[in-house]
Amino acid sequence: MTVLVEVIGLSRHYRLGGGRLLRALDGVDLAVDTGETVGLVGESGSGKSTLGRTLVGLQAPTHGVVRFAGADALGAKGAALRTLRRQRQIVFQDPSGALNPRMTLHATLIEHLTVQGFTRQQALARIPEVLTQVELPLEYARRYLHEMSGGQRQRAVIARAISTDPDFLVADEPVSALDVSTRAQIINLLRNLQRARGLSMLFISHDLSVVAHTCRRVAVMYLGRIVEIAARELLFARPLHPYTHALLSAVPVPDPVRERTRQRIMLPGEPPDPTVKPTGCRFHPRCARATELCRVKDPTLAAHLPGHQAACHHPG
Repeated sequence: MTVLVEVIGLSRHYRLGGGRLLRALDGVDLAVDTGETVGLVGESGSGKSTLGRTLVGLQAPTHGVVRFAGADALGAKGAALRTLRRQRQIVFQDPSGALNPRMTLHATLIEHLTVQGFTRQQALARIPEVLTQVELPLEYARRYLHEMSGGQRQRAVIARAISTDPDFLVADEPVSALDVSTRAQIINLLRNLQRARGLSMLFISHDLSVVAHTCRRVAVMYLGRIVEIAARELLFARPLHPYTHALLSAVPVPDPVRERTRQRIMLPGEPPDPTVKPTGCRFHPRCARATELCRVKDPTLAAHLPGHQAACHHPG
C-alpha cells in the first residue's frame, strides 16, 4: 500500500499567560495508507482533535512535516492549496456547531462547493448525488438544522465533507453524541463510503469498541504524542504500552459473568498538566512499571514486534 498522509515530528504549541507553553502536539509521527482507516484513541485533552484539524489544514503546526501524496502539504499555495483543500475534509463531532442554523442544507452545500472552486451549476448537479450517498431523501435539501434529527444532522455534515470528492477524511468523534442505534447506522455509512470511494480516514474516538469495528490500525495518544500503534488485532490482543492496557481494561464486556469478575486497571491521579511536561517518559507518574530509567529518559516510538510500535522502556 502507498502512503497518502505522512506526519513527521509534528508539534503544535500554544503560548498562554504567564509565559506558560501548552504542548497540544509534541512530536507526532504517523502515516495513513491509501484506502486505510486508522483509529486514534486517548483521553480527552490528549491532542486527538488538534492532530485531526492540523492534518486538514485548519490549524498550522509549530514544527514538523506534513506530506500529502508525497508533496509538502504545509508549503502549498495558490492552485495547489485549493486542490489540497478539496482532497482533505473533516466530519466534526457536533453538527450544531458545524452547520449554520440560518441556512438550509441546500444552501450549506452550495456555499461549501463554491468556496472550494466549483461553479454554481456544478454544485447544483452534485447535491442529489451526495444526498443519495449519505442516505438522505432529496427533499431534506430544503430543511434547516432544527428540522432534522441528530442522525440526519450528522449525515448532513458527512454530505458536506464528501461533496468535494476528497481522498482523505478526518472523522472527529462523529458518533459520540448519538444514541446506540443511530451510532451503528452512521458507522456503517462511513465504512460504506470509505470502501466505495477508496477513502483514507483518520477516525478519532474515545470508544474502543467503535474503533475495533471500524479501523484497520489503531494509534493511542497520550499527552500530545502517539505512544503505541499497531494493527487492530495485534493491539487488542497484546497491548505493549501500560496506558493502552488501562484503556482496554475499561472497555465493557458483553458478558455479565466476565464483567463482574474481570480486573480493571485503575490509573492513579489525573493526566499531567500539558503546560508542565514531565521529565523522562510522560506517562511515568501514573505507571506501575516505572523505573528510574523512565523518570530520566523519554522513550521513542519504536518497533518491539513486527508491525507493532510502542514508546515504552518496559513494553509487554
